[in-house]
Amino acid sequence: MNGYPIMRLSRVFCRIFVTFTDRIEAGRAIAGHLAHIDDACAVVLGLARGGVIVAHEVAKTLRAPLDVLLVKKIPSPENCELALGAVAPDGIVVIDWPMVRRCDASTKYIQEKIDELAKQIREKILIYRKGKPPLLLTGKTVILIDDGAATGSTFEAAVAWARHKHAQSIIGAVPVAPPEVAKRLSLITNRFITIVSDNQFRAVGQYYLEFPQVDDQDLIRLLQEES
Repeated sequence: MNGYPIMRLSRVFCRIFVTFTDRIEAGRAIAGHLAHIDDACAVVLGLARGGVIVAHEVAKTLRAPLDVLLVKKIPSPENCELALGAVAPDGIVVIDWPMVRRCDASTKYIQEKIDELAKQIREKILIYRKGKPPLLLTGKTVILIDDGAATGSTFEAAVAWARHKHAQSIIGAVPVAPPEVAKRLSLITNRFITIVSDNQFRAVGQYYLEFPQVDDQDLIRLLQEES
């Protein structure tokens, strides 16, 4: 008799954070907050890979062009999941120096990672685009989207890259982020949207019932739909 309630509570606890069935549902939720935008100059950029699925739903709702932005986090030497910063195309780099010092990562290590990740970005973006030119961002309203923001490093690099490309305004949107990250990203964008901003945040995937890895072919297929 005592075992049953404990099992039931355990199951509820595991499901309590789930907000979205999958990235498609999350994209539709984000799109609902942006549906009022009537801007012929708006473009939607999804961060590869999972962010492109979310962004695809927004682009459909707004009838705006969709493109991919590849940003890679700089991992800690001791924990590959911990970001020390991020690298975007065109030499755009954001470094979390307090975190670098906390992890005792050397300047040599950081530079080696920057060079390695920049090379990966150049090679991978050629595969994603299949010869299709990137969207021009000069004077445009750029809507940057990811499937979530854990530390915000990759999103910061994405915003810096969009500024570098002379976007007129930047709207950031993620389905889920910790409150402190959402606040920080709201300060560097013209508008920032998040559906869930949770003090109990541990990982982006905990808010999705289905959160599979997105492979290159899935991403390419979505981008080709825009051609």
